[in-house]
Amino acid sequence: MDRHGLVCRAVLEQPDITQRELAAKLNVSLGTANGLVKECMGRGYIAERTEGEDGFRYGSKWELKEEGRRLLEQYKVDGALIIAAGFGSRFVPLTFETPKGLLEVFGERMIERQIRQLHEVGIRDITIAVGYLKEKFEYLIDKYDVELLYNPEYSGKNTLATIYRARRVLKGRNMYVLSSDNWMRENMYHAYECGAWYSAAFQKGETKEWCLSFNKKGRITDVKVGGRDQWVMYGPTYFSREFTSRFMPVLEAYYKTPGTEQFYWEQVYVDMLTGEAKRRLEQEDQEILKQAVRESALPAGHWNEIEMDANRQPEDQVYEFENLEELRLFDPRYQNHSDNAAMKLVAEVFQVPESQIRDIRCLKSGMTNKSFLFKVGERHCICRIPGPGTELLINRRQEKQVYDAVAPLGVTEHVIYMNERTGYKIAEYYEGARNAAADSWSDMEQCMGIVRCLHQSGIEVGHEFDIRERIDFYEKLCRSHGAILFEDYEEVRGWMDWIMDSLEAMKRTKCLCHIDANVDNFLFLKDGRVKLLDWEYAGMCDPIMDISMSAIYSYYNGEDMEHLLRLYLQREPEPEELFAVYGYAALGGFLWSLWAVYKSALGDEFGEYTIIMYRYAKKYYRKLRKL
Repeated sequence: MDRHGLVCRAVLEQPDITQRELAAKLNVSLGTANGLVKECMGRGYIAERTEGEDGFRYGSKWELKEEGRRLLEQYKVDGALIIAAGFGSRFVPLTFETPKGLLEVFGERMIERQIRQLHEVGIRDITIAVGYLKEKFEYLIDKYDVELLYNPEYSGKNTLATIYRARRVLKGRNMYVLSSDNWMRENMYHAYECGAWYSAAFQKGETKEWCLSFNKKGRITDVKVGGRDQWVMYGPTYFSREFTSRFMPVLEAYYKTPGTEQFYWEQVYVDMLTGEAKRRLEQEDQEILKQAVRESALPAGHWNEIEMDANRQPEDQVYEFENLEELRLFDPRYQNHSDNAAMKLVAEVFQVPESQIRDIRCLKSGMTNKSFLFKVGERHCICRIPGPGTELLINRRQEKQVYDAVAPLGVTEHVIYMNERTGYKIAEYYEGARNAAADSWSDMEQCMGIVRCLHQSGIEVGHEFDIRERIDFYEKLCRSHGAILFEDYEEVRGWMDWIMDSLEAMKRTKCLCHIDANVDNFLFLKDGRVKLLDWEYAGMCDPIMDISMSAIYSYYNGEDMEHLLRLYLQREPEPEELFAVYGYAALGGFLWSLWAVYKSALGDEFGEYTIIMYRYAKKYYRKLRKL
């Protein structure tokens, strides 16, 4: 950090600054501040001037000289990158509807507060890295003339990937790098920054944050996770051109290295300080290491010389809210009026104010629905929120009919509330329970026992799960939303028609089936009971379909699928049953690939799931042709 530059900046921003005030701004002693002032005067950066025509000094004021302005020019901030791609699981259920950076604190959205503070110091070149609910940020383009940068990897990777995606925005520039969900009480940004830094806050007592060690001049020398009474990495950061030129080649190397998908970008910096970056890349790929060394213009053994200072902030200046309950404590509005539909519903169902809904955490942001856990009093529950587009895919009235029908069996969760119009559901949460393990045949045998119990119950409902109708419907949805289907789709669709015709010709008996009997929907309770959850797709159909669906959800091969069928039947399968299990596996793969294509058109990405399901369709069609 160029402390002469900091003195010049202070004089530019506050010409009447006292040396005591300067010492406080620079986190140095008064003597050091006086010394820096003298050095700056000696170099012609600043000059002292007096007021009054009589020549007497009525109060010292400083003047920034031309040399000082030239010194500052190299430190001019070019812009800011705001990271806003993540889901924000710690703020559920609010973030099911609103990205965390768009949450309000004291009536102002957190990201807008940061943009406003940047504008106050003349910084208008602002890029926002988006991912989750990216369309929610579109209004900022017109309102603040920002740029949006989409990170397609936001759901599967951490901030390391976001910085990688934004590398062209950062390289060769002086840039703030901010998190959209930070809240700064006072504006801590400047038109000029005299070196790279990471905001730091002092944490009293035990902490699990990243704790900083730094020398007398403030340069960070080490970072360790956890400590006591420590300065910690907390809040915004600043990348100087020099820092980025050294740092970015190593980050790019990390991005190409397996096992770093869930890394924060800060981990790369920490590994450079400790020598771990050199060791990791040496072990992984010598060519990647050589490229990083070449582009950083610094031998790997000297990566620990990368310079970044601890920008120590006063108490209560920077806030990184950990969860909704912390936000409640900070902004009383969130106590009872979060403006969130799910929170309002829970409060109404249990007849309590929102402040009594506590211990909130995300359970899953699933493929069809989103769910969160909460407590009211001693009751531990789960709330399900339907995902986008599910109103077209799922008949909630039929779902409720199924829940009512199977309740006497005791095989499903205890439902406290269910709305057949909206699809919202509140159910009991079973503490200490676990999901079934697809690689445990003991678990799968118990799961098949539950499925068999359902099939043999004699329970009937007034609707079917018609896979031909579902395929036709999903195909229509895909085409109407401009979704891109597979290149060989028409050929494969013909194959599926042949399978459906063949199965229909068998005239197999139908019963009530779950359809979505994947391992995540089987719950093994502490008392030994097994529950089967989420009956959204349930209806009357061929019982073998449940076995096929369970198999493809577990990514089983043909041998495993046949073994699962034996566990269900408790005997060797007949040829017709083998044909059915492979046929429904192909049709299930085809159906869910269409479902994923449609969801993708709505903005929900499912990565390799789509292609895996489509491969099942083709693989098991070919298998059937050989039977």
